[in-house]
Amino acid sequence: MDGPTVSRLAHARHPIAAPLSDGSVAALLARALAPDEEGRALDLGCGRAAWLLRALAARPRWRAVGVDLDAAALALARESAEALGVQRRIGLHHLDAREFTDRRPFELVLNVGATDVFGGLLPALAAAREHLAPGGRVLVGEGFWECEPSAAALAALGAAREDRADLATTLDRVAADGWTPVSAHVSSRSEWDAYEFARTGTLAAWALDHPDHPDAADALAAADLHRAEWLHGYRGTLGFVTLVLRRD
Repeated sequence: MDGPTVSRLAHARHPIAAPLSDGSVAALLARALAPDEEGRALDLGCGRAAWLLRALAARPRWRAVGVDLDAAALALARESAEALGVQRRIGLHHLDAREFTDRRPFELVLNVGATDVFGGLLPALAAAREHLAPGGRVLVGEGFWECEPSAAALAALGAAREDRADLATTLDRVAADGWTPVSAHVSSRSEWDAYEFARTGTLAAWALDHPDHPDAADALAAADLHRAEWLHGYRGTLGFVTLVLRRD
């Protein structure tokens, strides 16, 4: 079973692919969308477009564009947009986010948990800047080290990215790059736990519900492995911060 399929199944009951509660998502969007009653939002690595769909539901005069390489996730996003009645206000592109272009700028650019597409936080912000309207805002979510990572944490998460640091250093780098945080949320331990249990539990439940599926064993093994890597590796070590940023 390929990675995008595993992720899509695992996030079926937690469509925001990040350790954020519904209340935190709503609060961040309210700050990111204010004060404009109308505008355009772009999500670079949108997956099932959960952020954009919530934004459109909250702002009936906004339009949105999502870009992702997972065609199946985009198909689910289209179904959700039709169910919400916002399909005419959203455009979804099966495309590498690094290749997306648009002649018009966006009042809001999102990249939550997908900065790896660009090679890290600062390159992702550089890409967002290219699409941002004057006075616009960026909503970006990124991991940081809550404490010095152990060997188990590094093994669970793969090679440590060079730009990952503690929270203070992460914010210092953002500020030095010419951005001002106007709102932020640091995911709590309960948000992390709810997210990880939803992610592994939903994937495991799918495998148990489809025992004859050729990918059932792989899905169950992936759920077990991820749960072990989280519990024995990076739980309490990897943090997540979501920032609403404006240019200086």
